[in-house]
Amino acid sequence: MSDKKYYVYLLLTEKDTLYCGFTDDVQKRFQQHIDGKGAKYTKSHKPVKIVWEKEFDNKSDALKEEYRIKHKLTRKQKLELVNG
Repeated sequence: MSDKKYYVYLLLTEKDTLYCGFTDDVQKRFQQHIDGKGAKYTKSHKPVKIVWEKEFDNKSDALKEEYRIKHKLTRKQKLELVNG
């Protein structure tokens, strides 16, 4: 079994929006977003900081959580995640 970890994260943007993503290296992925190489959304909504992240032992669970956050949660619910 692999020791590789996967993460789902929320970024706060300059326009006060939240972006949800998935990666195996949060800091590297954040830098890609800053450099304009992360996602189409973060090219026009510049990321300010990582406000939340959660670790997973497998890719499948991480992708399911990313989908849930992106497609099922309201902004208010996402902020509740951030605030614990």
